[in-house]
Amino acid sequence: MKSIYLAVAATIFSLGFFACAKTLLIKGHIESKTYEQEMDIQANGFNRSYLIHVPPGYHGQDPLPLVVVIHGAFDTASGMETYSGFSELSDRENFLVLYPNGMGLFGYLQHWNAGHCCGKAAKDQIDDVGFIEAAIQDVFTRLRVDHQRVFMVGFSNGGMMAYRFAAEETELLAGAAFLAASIGGRPSEKDPEWRIPNPEGPLPVMVMHGMADRDVPFEGGASKQRGGPRTYWSVMDSVKFWVANDKCPDKPTKQKRYKGHVEVTSWRDCSRHSEVFLYLIEGWGHDWPGRYFTGKLPESDPLSQFDAAEIIWSFFKTHRH
Repeated sequence: MKSIYLAVAATIFSLGFFACAKTLLIKGHIESKTYEQEMDIQANGFNRSYLIHVPPGYHGQDPLPLVVVIHGAFDTASGMETYSGFSELSDRENFLVLYPNGMGLFGYLQHWNAGHCCGKAAKDQIDDVGFIEAAIQDVFTRLRVDHQRVFMVGFSNGGMMAYRFAAEETELLAGAAFLAASIGGRPSEKDPEWRIPNPEGPLPVMVMHGMADRDVPFEGGASKQRGGPRTYWSVMDSVKFWVANDKCPDKPTKQKRYKGHVEVTSWRDCSRHSEVFLYLIEGWGHDWPGRYFTGKLPESDPLSQFDAAEIIWSFFKTHRH
């Protein structure tokens, strides 16, 4: 994965982020901020944890939507909060954000068992689906959440984790978005091919992928960045899986946006009001396509205003169970 993820994680860790974060109490006044919560679930000898961001509009009376945002390999929940922009967006749009932490060592090298990927978490068959579900349920006990509006977002290995969770725990979600990810693949030639299981029912989904992604190539196969024997299913195979699952019409609608740099393909009128969106970003690699990165582009660049969090939330808020 990109070195920026390690840099962000290391910087936040060195600033004592986790030491400053407060545990979210079940009773009493809830201040608007990001809290750290440790759980009685272990992996690799350490307790699992998550961050939960509470917006200023939370008053404990009306239930709010919950967006679960899953970081990529070698990143952290705090790193994901920093570059995804979801906490800032939640303060404006009034929803809760849950950032689970993957399995790691002393807060470093955290990753997920997404089935076919990746690392020690997959090798040890860590029950990350169970952990993320437990984290969601823990938030349910601490905050007033609208159970009909729980959504999930994942990037890279976190996107693969989100794919797996959405397939295995479909009824818990009202929608999901997957970035720079794949539904399946093979860790090596010696390992059998693996893909997510058939979901329990239809689910509105959005897929985003950079056409210049060398880590998880659009066309699938081995990583052009890292090499090695690991292979991934293609983006189109991943999308077709959900189009079939949601029983969508055969002919999608295509549009060009951002001066032709983004192609948006949409399958609407699918089963149970579900739909599938595919965003293909020309010239974009294996980085989160949001303001943390796109905001550093020249103003003349059509992608300088691209914000994945804004687009994903606009999609999510039109859906509920």
